[in-house]
Amino acid sequence: MIKCKGYMKYKMIVLDLDGTLTNNKKEITPKTKEALMQAQAKGVHIVLASGRPTYGIIPLAEELELKTHGGFILAYNGGKIIDCTNNRVLFEQKLDEKLVPRLYEGAKKAGLQILTYQGEGIAATQKDDKYVQIEAHINKMPVVQYDDFLRQLVYPINKCLIVGEPTKLHQLELSLLAQLKGQMELYRSADYFLECVPLGIDKAQSLNRLITTLGITKEEVIACGDGYNDLSMIRFAGLGVAYPTKKMGLHMLLSNLFLQSKSLIKPFLKPHPRPLSEC
Repeated sequence: MIKCKGYMKYKMIVLDLDGTLTNNKKEITPKTKEALMQAQAKGVHIVLASGRPTYGIIPLAEELELKTHGGFILAYNGGKIIDCTNNRVLFEQKLDEKLVPRLYEGAKKAGLQILTYQGEGIAATQKDDKYVQIEAHINKMPVVQYDDFLRQLVYPINKCLIVGEPTKLHQLELSLLAQLKGQMELYRSADYFLECVPLGIDKAQSLNRLITTLGITKEEVIACGDGYNDLSMIRFAGLGVAYPTKKMGLHMLLSNLFLQSKSLIKPFLKPHPRPLSEC
């Protein structure tokens, strides 16, 4: 538990991964790790919340020793919640397979690529596409090209990801939102990544499920993120940080919490006045 002067006691820190927990090399810096290990030693639950598949999050969970310290994983933007202590799945929602052809056709028509996750690999319509390779690099997962994507897929799946040039992707996002309203969620985790997940799935809703199970209130939660898909949990948490990485490193933010420095935390309190893309 972290007690910050002038604020309440925090029992949970929820972290986006890319651009928040990790640096541009997709690594946790020593100072950040030290700060998080200190937080866990004080009894704080660490939650890794990402659009990544579970396989792409586990190495970071192991590095932070979440199994030992009672941490959790929110994979697929919250579509799957895992208790790291015993690897038990606390919640999971699968993507309606009847909607996948509509995503595939939309991506194909727009000249974009679509991918999903099969076992410990990525299945994509074009394995050498540069945006597909970015996703492979982030998760350290191999890519298999599915030339007959819809027939080769093995269900169930948790999400699809449509990737490509940002302007084209934005146009497709608007089109799919109109077509699939009330059937699934679509939002971007980066300019070139469109998340396609089951209806009702976002980080805030899954975080709410988790804290309800643990008996923690949202006022006792810190949530940090830097992407479009982090907005919901930033707004939900007691202390929401729209992460301005150029202003303050994560380890500095956490250290200031330990030092009970009200003045240094105040600039990061929600609501953040600008879109995350401008941070």
